Amino acid sequence: MKRTLKHCALALLIPCMLNFILLFDGANQRMAMSQIPFAIRITGLVTLATCFGLVYLGLLVMPAFDTVKTGLRVRMMLGGRSLVYEGLYAMAVEMVIFSVFYIYKAEICDFGNGILIVNGILAVIGAFFLIGVGTLRIFCTSRRLSIARRVAMLLTMWIPPINLFVLLYVCRLVYEEYDFEREKVLLRELRVDSELCKTCYPLLMIHGVGFRDLRYFNYWGRIPAELRRNGALIYYGNQEAFGTIASNGEDIRKRIYEIMEETGAEKVNIIAHSKGGLDARYAISTLKMAPYVASLTTMSTPHRGCRFVDYACRLPEGLYRFVAGCFDRTFGKFGDRNPDFYTATHQFSTKASAEFNKETPDAPEVYYQSYASKMKYPWSHMLLSIPWCMIRPLEGDNDGLVSTYSAKWGEFQGVFTNKRTRGISHGDMIDLKRQDYKGFDVVEAYVQIVAELKRKGF
Repeated sequence: MKRTLKHCALALLIPCMLNFILLFDGANQRMAMSQIPFAIRITGLVTLATCFGLVYLGLLVMPAFDTVKTGLRVRMMLGGRSLVYEGLYAMAVEMVIFSVFYIYKAEICDFGNGILIVNGILAVIGAFFLIGVGTLRIFCTSRRLSIARRVAMLLTMWIPPINLFVLLYVCRLVYEEYDFEREKVLLRELRVDSELCKTCYPLLMIHGVGFRDLRYFNYWGRIPAELRRNGALIYYGNQEAFGTIASNGEDIRKRIYEIMEETGAEKVNIIAHSKGGLDARYAISTLKMAPYVASLTTMSTPHRGCRFVDYACRLPEGLYRFVAGCFDRTFGKFGDRNPDFYTATHQFSTKASAEFNKETPDAPEVYYQSYASKMKYPWSHMLLSIPWCMIRPLEGDNDGLVSTYSAKWGEFQGVFTNKRTRGISHGDMIDLKRQDYKGFDVVEAYVQIVAELKRKGF
């Protein structure tokens, strides 16, 4: 009921604000005929104009009201969507008002053509400003607007009526994003005391190649915060970005001892992405850490190698070592003590992986499980389109770097994808873009993975 009254009030208020010049002139004429003193007329009209101005400014800058605590970003985005619709509504109403007053102005009030033209111009500017500010708010706050969609908005904004269809499509995406966030907030409220992810042993999250566990840019995106919100105790591997499997395995071994000493836990649960899964397997089997690891969950780990790396290894040796040297120097500045791009990347080849698997058998006392994801088309993730095309004919479904076949290890739990044409890429599995995709919630996926570990006693 309150929502309906609010919409009705806005439906009346917006045309009044944008056509204030007509209201001012018409009211002034009526009050003059009623012999109301000029000073009182001006004071009343200026007060009304000030009120209209404050309301208009409030519409431009205030976030949408929402009983569900979805956060300022989402409310600003939703308010931007409302501004777009209000601006489009104002444009439609203005066309009707201008036509009616221009045809019947003599019967309604004695408006001059100048008043009508100035009022029309200012009203249209006001309506366009609502649409423009609303679009800008959406552009800056929406997570579902990919780079391609943002570029499309910029390219089509001056092409009517294409810009209208693009804008309506974007508004639909905004509402879907809001609805997604709203459902997530409600789900959190239901779980507030459940400690769904409070496992028996702490979680050790191990990153993949080319990244480090940075303080201000979390490799795992929004995932750790949600796991903690549901009771998980989380630590990070802190291994090197381009360390070899042996070097990073040693870092993980030391990290496990540190966690056990800090928490008093007897073991840890490891969740590892990409090469992190190989580093963890080396620590468990070769470095004899199996007694201190309850479970290993690998996400998109190339257990059987990566075909794309097989092609890369065919590059001229001198060129490959030059590129490796550039990476080593760069990541040495980021904190890697012994970066070895050349060896680390060659360990992804199918031949090296086969040898690694023979030398690194699974520990019987550790629970191994794995997950994969897949992109559906090369344009699903433009940075991974070339390797996707290379892997697809040879190994079938893949996430742009790792095939489903290669990702299977231990108890294989399935392939993450969505119902849309995009699919889920290698980077999507760690919430790299901090985006939500239809049919797949990566944060919730990890909540369920950890909840299942808890149910299994880990």
